[in-house]
Amino acid sequence: YIRMSQSDGKFRHDSLQDRKTIKALLTALTKGIGVGEITLSDGDANLSLPVEGLLALRIKGERSNGNCRVDLQISWTESPASESKRTPQIK
Repeated sequence: YIRMSQSDGKFRHDSLQDRKTIKALLTALTKGIGVGEITLSDGDANLSLPVEGLLALRIKGERSNGNCRVDLQISWTESPASESKRTPQIK
């Protein structure tokens, strides 16, 4: 399940993947953080998020009745300067 809405600035992706694919996605995410911009794409539209300043990190893990889960949340506040630099991408 992939849902992308460029008009409201939201992106969501749900899928079933193997460990190797998940690792590749997380590696791409860390590279984006390293260069200062994360770009999420479903092939038709992109959502670019400038990464700057201090980031809040939350990691939660759970194991219950044979089900395991890890939740990872990274959040930050966009500076007004970077918000004004954004330009919509239309393909």
